[in-house]
Amino acid sequence: MNVVFVCGGSAGHVNPAIAIAEELRNKHPMSKIIFIGADKALEKRLVPEAGFELINIKMTGLRRGFSPSDIIYNIKTAINLVSAERKSSRLLRDFKPDAVIGTGGYISYPVLKKASKKRIATFLLEPNAYPGLAVKMLSASVDKIFIAYKGAENELKHPEKAVFTGTPLLRRFFENDTGEAEKPEDKKLVVSFWGSLGAARMNDMMAEFIKLNVESECFNHIHATGAIGSIDKLKASLSESGVKNATAPIADIREYIDDMPSIMKKADLVMCRAGASTIAELTAMGKPAILIPSPNVAENHQELNAKQLCSAGGAVMVSEKECDGKVLFDLVRDLLNDGEKLEKMSAFQKSLSVSDSSSVIIDFIYKFVQERRVQ
Repeated sequence: MNVVFVCGGSAGHVNPAIAIAEELRNKHPMSKIIFIGADKALEKRLVPEAGFELINIKMTGLRRGFSPSDIIYNIKTAINLVSAERKSSRLLRDFKPDAVIGTGGYISYPVLKKASKKRIATFLLEPNAYPGLAVKMLSASVDKIFIAYKGAENELKHPEKAVFTGTPLLRRFFENDTGEAEKPEDKKLVVSFWGSLGAARMNDMMAEFIKLNVESECFNHIHATGAIGSIDKLKASLSESGVKNATAPIADIREYIDDMPSIMKKADLVMCRAGASTIAELTAMGKPAILIPSPNVAENHQELNAKQLCSAGGAVMVSEKECDGKVLFDLVRDLLNDGEKLEKMSAFQKSLSVSDSSSVIIDFIYKFVQERRVQ
């Protein structure tokens, strides 16, 4: 097959596309694969690193406000959309794909819309419990929508198009490599992060959280601040509060966690946001979690994602406005002291995982394309 993957903007959009593409390359090695991105830094790094060709088309999103800056921004988006549709048409004509798969990002809209008009098989991944704007805008056009949560089809205008697959994950989340050096056995390990861009308010809370743990030495802790400059701000806050010895393993502060699978495998407890890919990683590894959903996402979908895990017993949810560093520290300490509860949470997490999501998606697409060829 010739297959186009469309994604951009965040790891939650790019990594599932790479996971599916890797499975396609493994199952059907003669397939031709290209990625279309929106010229963002993340896909420009991750896609080539995975060994795939990336073609960028400039595309921006929509702002929902009505301020002069919002209006100007949306006018530029309209101009970009016209240009993106024209470039998409040319790419699709030249590459002649059998299928186009969108996994998120504003660039998905013009490419999938144009592919649908050309009668190319089109597929969209919705990894959240509640469908986002792209799915709402494209649901009438695409052939099928891959969903990560059973029951999510009830939120779609075209529930008959839904196919339950789970969220595709990179293979290394299921491999048994150890990566970095083993964690010390004398203390449990907590891993925390708020996404590649970070979160200013949450990192501010982590200063108090880390201070309490440095003073008590309750557990080992790895924290990724995200975003350029956030790590310096956090370290400055710790220094101002009198913490001079915030060092590993009690306080291992990083900008990013480059080898997330290896680090997460060693964790006894994870504290993070509730993005779709993060949720899939937690369930794949069976990691008990404290989830603090981002309040700054459309349709509040992170809270809906978190509720899925909490109702199953695999996680505890705390709203950002109701927590601070001490609240989080006390909650972490109490959970780590309850080994039986952690074991149950881990089992509940694993029960929610779909380990063969990428394989299910590739098999479905291959069969769909073959049937369309016969028609």
